[in-house]
Amino acid sequence: MPETGQIEYEFGVPIPGVIKPPEQWARTALKHLPPEGPLNWEGLFGRQAPVVVELGCGNGRYTLLSAVQRPDHNHLAGDVLAAAIRYATRRANQRGLHNVRFAVKDAESLVSKYLPPASVAEIHLYHPQPFHERREARRRLVRPDFLAGVYRALRPGGTFVVQTDCAEYWKYMKKVLPEFFLLREQEGPWPDAPEGRSRREIVARQSGLKVFRGCCIRRDDLTEEQVAALVRTLPHPTFHSRRPQGTRMKDEG
Repeated sequence: MPETGQIEYEFGVPIPGVIKPPEQWARTALKHLPPEGPLNWEGLFGRQAPVVVELGCGNGRYTLLSAVQRPDHNHLAGDVLAAAIRYATRRANQRGLHNVRFAVKDAESLVSKYLPPASVAEIHLYHPQPFHERREARRRLVRPDFLAGVYRALRPGGTFVVQTDCAEYWKYMKKVLPEFFLLREQEGPWPDAPEGRSRREIVARQSGLKVFRGCCIRRDDLTEEQVAALVRTLPHPTFHSRRPQGTRMKDEG
């Protein structure tokens, strides 16, 4: 049984939040998504509030951080790995984060099937799997149709935050992101998490890898026809890159 007031650490970095007495624990597991979306945010959280979504959340470090710092926001986070979601759920429950829901769901289907149009304030994507071999390029998440889905889910003026330690992936992102968003590159660590917003970022930096960060604001001057045209005409991520030495871990949040 974890001790009340305990602070947990991972790779020497505190995990956001403090463990609360059991009577204050939350229930954050979203065990069953509807067969098809979209989600009803007020029904899911029992209130109306800005929605923050984290895709490929891993053990949920960023969602925990944001939920602790912004109790007036609702947070939905998903990952395809059930084991990662179990860690994330346990930690959010013990911290009494009633403004969080975690689901076992891949990023692509979460965006395309479950996020209501123009309803999300922020979408965060930290270190999507780069699939270093060119033959695996079709498995890469950040491509024109996925970005169009993110664009449609965000409300006007909404924010898309993306981060990677793969230079080739970032080079591609810099080509396509400005077609949907106003891209601002974040120089250096995020102020709210100087040692890293995600598990992967902490490991990458401790391994000496450069991390590329972008904060993207939804362009509100595009029509649906223009968005569809971008999906048809923008290039796909077909780059080839070498896996950095010493980083044979899952590229996750």
